[in-house]
Amino acid sequence: MDKALVNITSLVQKWPDSRVPTLDISELRVGHGERLFLRGPSGSGKSSLLSAIAGVIEIPPRTVEVAGSDIGSLRGAERDRFRADHIGFIFQMFNLVPWLSALENVLLPCRFSSRRRQRAGADPALTATRLLRELGLGDPALISAAAMTMSIGQQQRVAAARALIGAPELILADEPTSALDEEARSSFIDLLVKECTSGGAALLFVSHDRSLEDHFDRVLEMPELNRAGRRC
Repeated sequence: MDKALVNITSLVQKWPDSRVPTLDISELRVGHGERLFLRGPSGSGKSSLLSAIAGVIEIPPRTVEVAGSDIGSLRGAERDRFRADHIGFIFQMFNLVPWLSALENVLLPCRFSSRRRQRAGADPALTATRLLRELGLGDPALISAAAMTMSIGQQQRVAAARALIGAPELILADEPTSALDEEARSSFIDLLVKECTSGGAALLFVSHDRSLEDHFDRVLEMPELNRAGRRC
């Protein structure tokens, strides 16, 4: 494989109770620092692809390589450690810990990864607070509020700050602007691009919103990439 950050080769993935694959991707490369926009309808495999890259789901060995590691060859705990160290994932359903505060949620990667903690600066809490402030959550009452008490849009921005802290090499963003209004969406994209650029991170961004495409180096249509989706 070449030296791209993400290398996918002959990836076929299907759920245990399914006869047909969810993913059938012959090849995909994402370069270091590249910003890639992935567009496609519901059911085309976008979220499954991000989960495969992050090691959230089981995939065959030698099909997905991220930062030189064969994701399919890692055991469950090894995949969790690798993801904590190298990948910031903005999940579509956010996956925040509901009883933790916004600040505590953002700092979670620094608890699970010494690498992310070191890259977050001398005081990770200050970095987390800065990210929240730049995402429009600078009110101390919001920073200390439990995630379960926040609006959907606020939770989405907390999830983004959590993904960005500690400058991981790869940011995976699954419909990260779906709950944001136009003004918040613009600020969000500006911050996301700025943080990825300053940290040298690649960005794989899934969205239906064509108005965001100009922020990216490359646009791919999921039905063209995923042969399984074309068969659905």
